[in-house]
Amino acid sequence: MAKGLITGGQLKASLDEQRKTDEFLGKILLRKNQIKEKDLLEALAEQFNIPYASLKYKYMDWQLAKRFSPALILDYKCFPIAKDERSVTIAITNPLDVWAIKRAEEEARGLKLKLVLVSEGDMQEVIQRYQQYIRSTTLETL
Repeated sequence: MAKGLITGGQLKASLDEQRKTDEFLGKILLRKNQIKEKDLLEALAEQFNIPYASLKYKYMDWQLAKRFSPALILDYKCFPIAKDERSVTIAITNPLDVWAIKRAEEEARGLKLKLVLVSEGDMQEVIQRYQQYIRSTTLETL
């Protein structure tokens, strides 16, 4: 509301619906076409003090991805996108998922975890590319 993206009435109606469905407020606003996904992600990134990024045309380091478990990537929807000597950057769709973040921290093996928020669509696309990569490398080893 402070950014002028939704009205007070829209917020109240969506909060009422949230009480009934336990669905995330952002998902309700998106489903009702009351907010654009990019605007929602930018607002969430600001709220959680993490950057918002698009993975659409980003180069993926598959060797980095292989250092993390398929469970982290496929089940927890955390995808490693960059690494330096002190930290690893993980793309995530839900910054409130403490289990996913805990698992990512464990798998970072002492490196500092940096999070970036990405859209569900971007995450699905990179996961599909990851699965294709894994299939192709498995076939090459056979």
